[in-house]
Amino acid sequence: MRRRLAMMIGTWRAAVRAVPRWLRLAVGLGVVGAVLLTAGTVASVNWIRRGADGHLFTAATVPEAPVALVLGTKVQPDGEPSPFLAARLEIARQLYASGKVGAILVSGDNIRPEYDEPTAMRRWLVERGVPAHKVVRDYAGLDTYDSCARAKRIFGVDRATLVTQSFHLPRAVTVCRRLGVDANGVGDETARAYERTWRISSSREHGAAVKAALDVLSGRDPAHLGRRETGVDDALLAG
Repeated sequence: MRRRLAMMIGTWRAAVRAVPRWLRLAVGLGVVGAVLLTAGTVASVNWIRRGADGHLFTAATVPEAPVALVLGTKVQPDGEPSPFLAARLEIARQLYASGKVGAILVSGDNIRPEYDEPTAMRRWLVERGVPAHKVVRDYAGLDTYDSCARAKRIFGVDRATLVTQSFHLPRAVTVCRRLGVDANGVGDETARAYERTWRISSSREHGAAVKAALDVLSGRDPAHLGRRETGVDDALLAG
């Protein structure tokens, strides 16, 4: 038995020695990288969960806040919000109608002239009864971090109710709170009806958690800054 084991070990060592050194090094680095990535992902997910703990609500139970911050997502080629975005906007409409917020900041992508999330979001809300002067557009909310950073630094938002899908909400709340916005959140569940899209989108949250942690740790500037805008202040002051 011992002789057989010794022969097996010897064969294994010979096979390893036969592998080029550069390949052994590459494999070793790959294993180390995978371990570090896994550890970083777990740590980032836990950081997000802790940051959002106690700050996730329904539309009926969320505390009042001056502003609802609606995070943008896909707009259809015809200019209509996608079902996921429409679901977010419906929550914001309810929050305004119930007096839970006094204004709505819609933050999305308008990096290309032909694609305009904030204008589509504002139009949807106005068509459903929200006064136009109560809806403020942020045209440079290119991702969650940028939307939160710009809400604070450009629009002067100190306290807000975030609105997005429930799988995205803990990350959004944690990022905003880390950037100085006293944020609670309301998450949409109705878009679960689009099962495949929901599954794909929610599966990306682990990778997005790592990016969120790196963004906050780096303290990077949003992709687009600019002068201070008074749109939110004006909307809150308007009757």
